[in-house]
Amino acid sequence: MPFPQTLTLTIFSTPNLTPHFTTSSMRSSLRSLTFSLSHHLTRPFLSSPRLPQLRLPQLRRLAVTAPEQEALRSAELESRKLRGPEVEVGELSAVPEEWRRARVAWLCKELPAHKAGMLVKILNAQRKWLTQEDATYIIVHCLRIRENETGFKVYKWMMQRHWYRFDFALATKLADYLGKERKFSKCRDVFDDIINQGRVPSESTFHILVVAYLSAPVQGCLDEACGIYNRMIQLGGYQPRLSLHNSLFKAIVSNPGILSKHYLKQAEYIYHHMVTTRLDVQKDIYAGLIWLHSYQDSIDKERIAELREAMQCAGYEEDIEVLLSILRICAREGEVEEAEKTWVKLLKFESDPPALAFVYKMEAYSKVGMPMKSLEIFREMQSKLGKADVAAYNQIIEILCKAQESELAESIMADFVKSGLKPLTSSYVQLLNMYYNSELYDKLEETLSQCLEKCRPNCTIYTIYLEYLVKIGNIDKAENIFYRMNNDAFVGVNARSCNTILSGYLSSGNHLKAEKIYDFMCLKKYEIESPLMEKLDYILSLKRKVVKRPINLKLSKEQREILIGLLLGGLRIDSDDRRRNHIIRFDFDGNSNSQYVLKSHIYRQFYEWLHPSCKPSDDSENVPDKFCTIASSHFGFYADQFWAKGEPTIPKLIHRWMSPCVLAYWYMYGGLRNSSGDIFLKIKGSQEGVENIVKKFKAMSMDCKVKRKGRVFWIGILGSNSTWFRKLVEPYMIEDRDFSEADFSEAGDETEKHDSMAAEEINFNSDSGE
Repeated sequence: MPFPQTLTLTIFSTPNLTPHFTTSSMRSSLRSLTFSLSHHLTRPFLSSPRLPQLRLPQLRRLAVTAPEQEALRSAELESRKLRGPEVEVGELSAVPEEWRRARVAWLCKELPAHKAGMLVKILNAQRKWLTQEDATYIIVHCLRIRENETGFKVYKWMMQRHWYRFDFALATKLADYLGKERKFSKCRDVFDDIINQGRVPSESTFHILVVAYLSAPVQGCLDEACGIYNRMIQLGGYQPRLSLHNSLFKAIVSNPGILSKHYLKQAEYIYHHMVTTRLDVQKDIYAGLIWLHSYQDSIDKERIAELREAMQCAGYEEDIEVLLSILRICAREGEVEEAEKTWVKLLKFESDPPALAFVYKMEAYSKVGMPMKSLEIFREMQSKLGKADVAAYNQIIEILCKAQESELAESIMADFVKSGLKPLTSSYVQLLNMYYNSELYDKLEETLSQCLEKCRPNCTIYTIYLEYLVKIGNIDKAENIFYRMNNDAFVGVNARSCNTILSGYLSSGNHLKAEKIYDFMCLKKYEIESPLMEKLDYILSLKRKVVKRPINLKLSKEQREILIGLLLGGLRIDSDDRRRNHIIRFDFDGNSNSQYVLKSHIYRQFYEWLHPSCKPSDDSENVPDKFCTIASSHFGFYADQFWAKGEPTIPKLIHRWMSPCVLAYWYMYGGLRNSSGDIFLKIKGSQEGVENIVKKFKAMSMDCKVKRKGRVFWIGILGSNSTWFRKLVEPYMIEDRDFSEADFSEAGDETEKHDSMAAEEINFNSDSGE
């Protein structure tokens, strides 16, 4: 089994983690071997020269979010108190053969200096004499000197030997040390080995692995942490410490409500276990559960009442966060009386409640058909707080538009525009829908013109205008708008707009163009509305034997170039065990404006390839931050070239594929630009691959410098070279009215700031290449 080529880098250290085995004789033996090694081991084991040891800079681990830090810190302290079984390791001096002692000592010294490939070669050269006891001694030594990854590689190599016997104590110690260093994937690997041997991991391993997953800012780690926590109770029969309960619960509620609501059952399970084991249930647990219930599609009022009662019995008063959750429930259910009672309680905490409370109260009255009362609350908000925020403006405009109060909605919209707050798009959509439903077409066109001047156009806005054109029979202009939408990188088309133009062609008798739209919708896998499909069945049956032809998916030239650019920037590919089918996972930062634009564009470019679960059922504009393709063999080339053996690699022929389009998407997805205008491109892979990229840049008349930060290489395109780079990629940069090319590269967002700091810490002006 080959090992992934990784760089050994310690990013976390915990004091007082000395392994529980005898080491005094080991240290004395190693000191005594300094002289004997020079006599007996002139060119030990391998004819190839020794590789120089790489000195890697320290890379700071991404910080955990603020609500979780305190809980994780206490969980880490608890993990230090948990101890696994003792590892029995004999003393090196007890080995009778002097040559064996010398070779084992040499391996202890030599292996940590090498990467995975050379490490395996060295171990393979010793397989004729190396025993399990020798390998165990080397692993324990690596753990003692904090070379945990080296110990892991030796352990995986040992597992492939015919003489291997499972050692529960050694596996537990290795898993615990990897977990404490936040190497959650390797810790999980050893954890699974223990279970595959029919053994139950120790309590310390369960606890440490959950904390390691919670500390990792990687998608999917929270789900894995929940799974390990559940198995700790159900499989291991252990009682998790209070700190672990609190850490996992706070990690669940630290995400936005729309994401956290799916973890309600897990949160309830944590609470149930804390109650049944008579642990101290803190106030945050009650508040978090009520908060999660307030975001559910179906509100369980009885359960919320039980939680509020239990909270009062525990001696906790309902704070502002709990009252806001209750108001959110009242807004969704239209319970005005309960909303007023909650409002009175809220006023006891603050004379001026938070803006969100006003928004929920407005929504509650709108649900019972009292839009004027909602407007009164909005005015009260402006009076008490001195201003209204974006959420309040959007809410009151939506309420007034649904109530067909056009004059009031227009007045509020004018104030919204004058306030300078953004975004305005949602409110403009409400106005356009109101005018379309009321058949006020003159105001619709006037409002559309204002919208295009003041905010970013999107597919929903253009689709409303498209429906208006089709409704009045202006098919030529509707066709022009549709193709403008399709050609616009940011706007694009969706199933609703395609069905709209298809109905226009069918109503006007233009069957040839209707067939073209039908083929386009089949290619994109858009659902065709039933009434339109009935008309199409007759038209297509006259010309074709098969009405619904299967469309063979094939990547276009543009899609291939986009994929290469995104893969250079860090896009991930997952493969099945046989590496026959592959899934591409797109991951964008939801808090980044630049990533929002790129995300929408990529979503439309690969829509026909996306997994059905990633396509919104309501044809909404809300593109998820993370989506993936279906499993397909069409991505095999890219998996073999860029994700060989499950690790990011740089293809040997990358210099042939670095077109301006590829560079543009690499820059947009994995690059940034600092305040001086310098370009930084981030990439993972081998040094040889980076050198090929640098040579290609030089062939394109661009000099660049390379620095390594851990496993990441930063390619710096500095000074006048950056100007030439921007001119080269400019035709392929995604732009719209509000976001220019600079927005994709300026390190202004939270995630980009982290990368920017990492790039700034590297001195590109030094002569050293490391």
